[in-house]
Amino acid sequence: MTRVWLGVLALALLASPAQAQGPLVKYGKWLLVAGSIGMNYLALQSHHQAEDAFDILEAACLQDRSRCAVGPDGSYINPVTEELYQTSLHHDRAARAWLVGGEAALAGAAALFVWELTRPKGRPDNIPFEPEVRSLRGGTGLGLRVEF
Repeated sequence: MTRVWLGVLALALLASPAQAQGPLVKYGKWLLVAGSIGMNYLALQSHHQAEDAFDILEAACLQDRSRCAVGPDGSYINPVTEELYQTSLHHDRAARAWLVGGEAALAGAAALFVWELTRPKGRPDNIPFEPEVRSLRGGTGLGLRVEF
């Protein structure tokens, strides 16, 4: 899913004019930062769920060693113990996927920040007056230019 969104973002960047403050860049970078924070939070939750399942498995094994007997194929013979182990693996994989997605979103946000900083910015149209500094023969002249 993250790859799809990154692909859409890349296509939109290539299709849009190279403006530093275009709406895609202006708001997209913040959307990617928020997405990165959300994905890292989900990774943290998945990690805690994996840890909880493994802690239950470990406690069960410490209480009764026969619950943790392993068959010839490497899986636990006890189906409850095997289910706890598979749950722990499932949540670990989910946490890893959320972390990779969060890192990709953060890298995309960083790219958009750099893009925005390196693009030339034009003069704003809403400056009613501007200071003027000139080098004169005997000193520096300061003035003010007002446009009507």
